[in-house]
Amino acid sequence: MSLSSTHLDLLRQEARARVEAVADLTQRICAVPAPTGEERVRAEFVASLWRERGYAPEFDELNNVYVRRGTRANSPLLMLLAHTDTVFPATTPINIRRDGDLLFGPSIGDNSVSVASMLTVFEVLDALGWETAVDIVAVANVGEEGLGNLCGARAAVQRYRSDLGAVLAIDGRLGCIVNVAVGSKRWKVTLKGPGGHSYGSFGTPSAIHGLGKIIAAISDVTVPQDPKTTFNVGIIEGGTSVNTIAAQASAIIDMRSTDVAALDVLAEQVRAIVKRYIGADSGLQAEIAVLGERPAGGRGEDDQLVQLAMQALRWVQVEPRLVASSTDANIPISLNIPSVCVGITQGEKAHTTGEYISVPPIERGIAQLVRLCADACELIAR
Repeated sequence: MSLSSTHLDLLRQEARARVEAVADLTQRICAVPAPTGEERVRAEFVASLWRERGYAPEFDELNNVYVRRGTRANSPLLMLLAHTDTVFPATTPINIRRDGDLLFGPSIGDNSVSVASMLTVFEVLDALGWETAVDIVAVANVGEEGLGNLCGARAAVQRYRSDLGAVLAIDGRLGCIVNVAVGSKRWKVTLKGPGGHSYGSFGTPSAIHGLGKIIAAISDVTVPQDPKTTFNVGIIEGGTSVNTIAAQASAIIDMRSTDVAALDVLAEQVRAIVKRYIGADSGLQAEIAVLGERPAGGRGEDDQLVQLAMQALRWVQVEPRLVASSTDANIPISLNIPSVCVGITQGEKAHTTGEYISVPPIERGIAQLVRLCADACELIAR
């Protein structure tokens, strides 16, 4: 359906009326623990919310939850993705509170409000009686955070690959449009050696010493600023005691770039460094385990879906910013499926227990998302 000024006025009224309901729903979703890889309980809760709204959710083997609005057969689809997983262990206390216009809680913004908003998109469309030009599939997906490696988005896109006309991921801050996917490679490098007593076996190769040399060499690697390419050693482990020559040590390395070729070059540089410090002369062996790979890619500013996303934000009087990030949209973007990632509100301190979001901007966030869905469906149907 094409949206007239009357349609848009009604949409703003619906969005305004639902702000408090979205805030409440966000808190209820946030209260259910969902560490990456352990999303089942939250997935079941989200499925129950869909049933309350008259929909019949489906699960896949990963605990993605699927709902379809529309019954057209053999027609293109718009997919919505909002991840259910969080960075917090299941034992993390979930203290949710409201202070005026602010909502506090671990995962309140990343990504509870997005899941709540995805449910609300269907509520608004149903309340207005709008039939979109193509069917919409909403997916509350797993595996976006950390080493989840975007497994939920991969499975969802693969499930509907032949029918997908466009994908909208819901994540991040209101006003930001992710049109460039930051790719990444995450490796665990493990060094092994004979070990021994720090005094009696002095001179025996130490896995920790060898790993230290590798990390130091990686820190000297020169990477391009454009395309932006980065690396980080985020976790190191190893050793037994202060007076033991380490028989094993490991490091987890994160490498990122907006460019596939630049990321591959960096990965080969890191692999060459590891090889340099192992072998017969060093007395150490190394193993490289691939923990995750996220594909890179991008949609230009002149891309029709990107333009629609910018139009929807300007309509709610928010100036859009095109940004590069790593989100569920990486998967469809890398497959050349029109895709962007958009946010619902403003917030700070994501990935900490002090995370918070602002409630009033939710009105604009919901309005822009529903409009973008309707416009994207029109685009797909052409």
